[in-house]
Amino acid sequence: MKTFFSSIFTSPKLSWVWLIVRVYVGWEWLYAGYEKLINPVWIGEKAGVAITGFANGALAKTTGIHPDVSGWYAWFLQHAVLPYANIWSHAITYGEILVGLGLIFGALTFLAALFGAFMNLNYLFAGTVSTNPQLLVLAIFIMLAHKTAGMIGLDYYLDHAKKSWALFR
Repeated sequence: MKTFFSSIFTSPKLSWVWLIVRVYVGWEWLYAGYEKLINPVWIGEKAGVAITGFANGALAKTTGIHPDVSGWYAWFLQHAVLPYANIWSHAITYGEILVGLGLIFGALTFLAALFGAFMNLNYLFAGTVSTNPQLLVLAIFIMLAHKTAGMIGLDYYLDHAKKSWALFR
C-alpha cells in the first residue's frame, strides 16, 4: 500500500506539479548559466577571473571558530580550482546551461537534477547561500520523483524509445 508521501513522488496524476517544479528549477539554472555565458569574466577573454574571485572569497571564510568554509573544501579550492580557473569557468557555465535545459525539457531529468544538486552543494560548501538551499531541496525532490517528473517531457519519449529498442535485441 502506497503512503501519501511515496505517492507524491510516484503518482502520474501529479506529473504536472513536477513539470512546474522542474521548469522553475531549470529556468533558474539556465538563466544563471546564460548570465555567465555573456559575461567575459566567465566565458571570453577574461575567463577565469570571476571564479578566481569567487574562490578567493570562499577562502576568506575559512577562519574563526565556526568558519563558513571547511578546511577540506578550502584545500580543494586552492589546489583544484584556482590553478585551473579557466577550465572551471567554462565547466560551470556550460554545466548550468545543460542542467537548465535538461530540466526544462525533461531530458535525462534525474541526471540533470543530480548535477544541479552537486553544483548547489559546491556553492554551499563555498559559503554561498543565496537560493542554493531551496534549489538543492527541489533537486532532491525531482530526483526522488524522476519517473513522474520527466513524464511530461523528453524522458517520456526516451523511455519509450529504450523499451522499443530492447524489443529488437
